[in-house]
This record gives sequence, C-alpha cells and structure tokens, in this order.
Amino acid sequence: MFTLFVQSLVRYPKLLVSSLWPPSDSSARRTPKRVLIMLLFLPLFALLQMSHWFGFLLDELFFRSYRKVEINKPVFVSGVPRSGTTMVHRTLALDTQFTTLSTWECLFAPSISQRRLIRLIARADGWIGRPLGRMSRWCEQRAFGGLGDVHGMSLADAEEDYFVFMPVLSCFILVVPFPYAQWLWDIGEFDRRVDPAQRQRLMTYYRRCVQKHLYASGPGKRFLSKNASFPPLLGSLATEFPDARFVFCLRDPLEVVPSQLSSLRSGMEFFCNDPYDFGFRDKMIDQLDYYYRNLIETPIPDEQRAWIKMNQFKPDLSVGVENIYKSLGLAMSDEYRKRLATVSDAARDYCSAHDYRLDEFGLDAASLRARFADTIAELELGPATNTGASV
Repeated sequence: MFTLFVQSLVRYPKLLVSSLWPPSDSSARRTPKRVLIMLLFLPLFALLQMSHWFGFLLDELFFRSYRKVEINKPVFVSGVPRSGTTMVHRTLALDTQFTTLSTWECLFAPSISQRRLIRLIARADGWIGRPLGRMSRWCEQRAFGGLGDVHGMSLADAEEDYFVFMPVLSCFILVVPFPYAQWLWDIGEFDRRVDPAQRQRLMTYYRRCVQKHLYASGPGKRFLSKNASFPPLLGSLATEFPDARFVFCLRDPLEVVPSQLSSLRSGMEFFCNDPYDFGFRDKMIDQLDYYYRNLIETPIPDEQRAWIKMNQFKPDLSVGVENIYKSLGLAMSDEYRKRLATVSDAARDYCSAHDYRLDEFGLDAASLRARFADTIAELELGPATNTGASV
C-alpha cells in the first residue's frame, strides 16, 4: 500500500504538467478553457484521493482486524462495456445473500473510517430534518442527471467498484481527463502490459478494499462485483480469487465500439478533449479487442463462469438469471425469485435512449466486422444470435 501511495504522489505533478500543456499528439486540446478546468479539477480530485488515503491510515490504526475477513466465492460480473453488465449487476444485487458497493461508497468512502463518519453524519442530519440529505440529493441530480441515457446513476445505486482504484490512479476511466497518461492505457491491457510486481500490488490493494467492504457490511455476506473494465484484469483476478465465480456479458462488437465511444463523448468534451480524435478512437478499439481476447483466452473452469449475450438475456431476464444461478451453483431464495419476477417485467419494456452511429466516429461496419471477425465467430456474436434466452 505504501508503494502505491508514493507512486500516486509522484504522478500528480506529472499529471499537472501534462494537463496544462498536453502533448500535441494526444486528443487533449491546448486551450485556455482546458487549463482553467484542469486547475480547478486536479487539486479537488487530488484532495479527495488524499482523504481516502487518510481513511486507509485510520483503518490500519483502528480497524486492522478487517484483514482477517475471508472472501468466499465472490461473484464478478464483467464482460465488454455496453453489454448489459449494469442490468445484470443490479438485478443480482437485489438478492440479499450478496453485498456490493454503492456509488457513494465507491466515490467517497472506500475506507471503513469514512463510512463510519458519513453514516454518523447522516444519522445526525436526520435528527434535524435532513438539510444535508436534501442538498446531497440536489447535487446528485445536477451531477448525474445527464447520464440517464448512457448509464443511470445515483449515490445509492449498486455501482462499479473499479472506482476504488482512483486513489492509486489506476482506474481506466481516468483516460477521459488524462488521455496522455500511458500507465492508464496499460491498465486497459493489465494482464499483458503491467509489470508483474505492480499487478500484485494492485491486486493486494483491491483485496484489502473488498475485505473492508465485507467488514463494514457485516458477517455472512457474499461479495458481488461489477466491472466492465475488468476483462483485462481477468487472469490476475482469477489468480487472486481462485474460488471466484464470473458472469461475462457479451455483445456484438459493431454495437459495443460506437456505444462505448459515444458514452465517453460528453466526458471528453467536458475536459476539452476531442472525442472524435482518431488516435483516441483507435486506442479504444485496441483495448476492446484485448477485452474480448482476454475473456476468451483466460483459463477459468466452466463451472466457475457463465456467458451472457445481451440481446438474448434482456427479453427474459428471470430465465437468464435462473440459468446464471444454475451454471454457477448459486442458491436462489423464494424471496429473491419474487423480486426477480418484478424486475423482469420492467426490463422487458425498457428501451435505451442512448443514440450512436458508426459513421459518427469515422468507422464502417465492413472494416470493423473484419477487425473482430475471429471474436464474432468464436463467441457466436452478431445479429444472428439475437433470439432466445441463453447463458
């Protein structure tokens, strides 16, 4: 942990310099507006991450017994981005046998100490009529309100726990504000490009974060994780958690590529980066290609993984989830079965408002299909598989 802390401290000045005068071959625009945004964003971002490190220090002083918490057969929902991982994750999270991180825990309280403090403040806030709660709700609507078409979020929702890698500056989403940081692109091919010693440090760090969550959640819970950015870490995760179960969500690359690029567009524009830059686009396609290959090639026993094709799963959510439970040997309670029937009806009627096109990013179907031809054939992806329900 200490090595990662020092490493992150060293990287902040580098990010500051590159942010104020980005490399000419990156997608970042050299404009006064970007300089102003980064001068405001980077100090606030660094301050938040330092608060997490302070929380980690307090955990080691006052809650060190969290290290004794066992992580038994965790379930990881992963797969390529924009393939239904959020729907699967939030559906499984309704099962009370699981515990998973919420948005507020990921972003503001990865440590036990921070969670204790925030819950204490929330309790005191309730005694005086919840003024802080109402302010938090207003800020949440302002911050997340525009994300509904792409990825709906609220502070209480089950969320991707890759955000816990923010304090160690190893969360791949950081390529949006910092597209010139090569170590972030290396995270996108984690099992292949990251130095083995660094891989182990990051896996140990992640294990500690999971133990802290289980410690704070109470005994008897099974950890549930969802990360569309975890396919490049798959080999490392399987080694670190050898008894883990994996749910892999899949979708036709011709849909995944433009959807992923489009989902990053507003963030890129906010930080004055060019979302249509061909260099950035091609790097993202390379990353997605590696995602598919690592899902296929990482050796995981069949009884520890389930495959889901998005367009087969959504029409009959309850059948798909039952197949997941059967494939992975999970017990399903009657209470959860009733909840599942309710959300299955809602999922069947859901229609995303996210609009995107291949030509918007200078792409065409023929060349993209040729690029991913082996993947499409090996995983039997594409329009021909869009009927029925299978896992």
